[in-house]
Amino acid sequence: MAEPDPQDSLDAATRATRSLQGLSTELTARVPQLLEAMRSVGAGLELHSTLDRICETAAELAHARYAAIGVVDELGEGLSDFVTYGVPREVAEAIGRRPDGHRGLLGALIHDPAPVRLADLTTDPRYAGFPSGHPRMRTFLGVPIRVQGDVFGNLYLAEKQDGAEFSDYDLHMVRVLATEAGIAIGNARLYEAARQREHWIDGSVAVTTALLSGGDADEALSVVAEQARRLADSAAGIVLLPAEEGGLEIVAVSSDDPASSLGVIIPPRSAVVAKLLAGEAVFIDDSATDRRMITRLAERFGPSMMLPLHSGGRVLGALATPRARGARPFTETERTLATQFASQAALALMMAEAQRDRERLAVYEDRDRIARDLHDLVIQRLFATGMMLESAQRRSVVPEVRTGVGRAADELDVTIQEIRTAIFALQQEPAEAPSGLRTRVLREINMAAVPLGFKPSHRFLGPVDSLVGELTGKNLVAALREALSNAFRHAGASLIDVVVDATVTLPDGRGAVRLSVADDGVGIPEGGRRSGLRNLARRAESLGGASRIEPGIGEDGGGTTVVWEAPL
Repeated sequence: MAEPDPQDSLDAATRATRSLQGLSTELTARVPQLLEAMRSVGAGLELHSTLDRICETAAELAHARYAAIGVVDELGEGLSDFVTYGVPREVAEAIGRRPDGHRGLLGALIHDPAPVRLADLTTDPRYAGFPSGHPRMRTFLGVPIRVQGDVFGNLYLAEKQDGAEFSDYDLHMVRVLATEAGIAIGNARLYEAARQREHWIDGSVAVTTALLSGGDADEALSVVAEQARRLADSAAGIVLLPAEEGGLEIVAVSSDDPASSLGVIIPPRSAVVAKLLAGEAVFIDDSATDRRMITRLAERFGPSMMLPLHSGGRVLGALATPRARGARPFTETERTLATQFASQAALALMMAEAQRDRERLAVYEDRDRIARDLHDLVIQRLFATGMMLESAQRRSVVPEVRTGVGRAADELDVTIQEIRTAIFALQQEPAEAPSGLRTRVLREINMAAVPLGFKPSHRFLGPVDSLVGELTGKNLVAALREALSNAFRHAGASLIDVVVDATVTLPDGRGAVRLSVADDGVGIPEGGRRSGLRNLARRAESLGGASRIEPGIGEDGGGTTVVWEAPL
């Protein structure tokens, strides 16, 4: 991340001083308040909190009841974000959708970014009315915010206290503040971009680590879907592969309801499929209304990125990261980082495939060697031994000996036939057996260590590989992935302990496996999102088990322990 340029702050201070020269003592008396406001605006690096702080500071400085910042979208045609101050949450929810800047006074200020001061905005010809439930507003002050010479957005103030109008003094003060706000926003954007890049790089490392640590192809694709969903902050992560009958089939999903999406095929007539298979990325503003989206799944989603998984001139499939309807669109930075992630994931998939091919080839070569040794050495020696026994049988004059030797020769013939059958089996392609549960659990833990910054501790109780069935094992691994993801995204944990216990007995006497994921984080807040916990419970209940939450391993029982159990 680039360091903030001290010259920017110096230039801002110089411009501020010049703008204040010759003004009244009233304004001069407010200079300390202005300087304190400028200091407050530049106090943080997180972008959205910086915008919140600018709104609050500007409202206090100009004695306004309401303040807002409209962030201009990348095309300069509307608003991509709208941050407010002074409007209660329940009022904002009653108003509904925030302004998009495509019409009215806010839209006019996007295309003509100049200071505006109005005694009554409702009389301005650019005024287009307020939506139902909107607070009453009359006096208005708008100032553009520029970041490195480009318009970032506009700072709006409304309803000066005591019914007064905004003065020239207010305009001068807010313009100075907007200059400092531009510098603060520029620094916050640099920090945000660096942090985003770091997260996407960590996600790529986690995917590569998981894919190259072994395991079957289904689990590898699930890892890609889960990481893509987390990094893109999307409602789902979806991996699609070419279908036998043409088009693309959804083969891996990370979402709150994956079962409804798995197996859906996007037909080859889709324009999106054609572009993806040609190696081109597709970006959708609203999946529910875009005519190119022809499946029933599109109705659930809004903005979406659909990226080809291609490497070395080969398209393996596609990766989709749709957001919920009404969610913010993907920025240009997010699109670039996601495209790079898709390329890295495709490369990792190819490397994992090549690694599995090498391992499979090594097994084939070993099996061929064993088959040759059995044929060239063991069978030949057994055959020679059989010839010796037949010769001894012919020379023997004792009937019992002749009978015993003949029986031994017959047994050798049977043994030779069995060995030849084994040689034939060794020369056939072996069926791929899935990795053991212990290996899959360790792989999830190693993958989670990258974004967490530390490796969770783990314990296994009982012979988990031999006791836990394949279906239960797959659901346990998915539950572990969800629990570790929650610990990373929401808990802020510094310690995590994973226990897989295959010695558990349910109240009805059935044997069971229990997964416990304990952390020392902040716990589950009241009213917090619980879709992940409901998903864990559904997985357990579908197998005849259950899921629950217990105290964590922090001091005085702080944190959370997710307990998931299902019959063996």
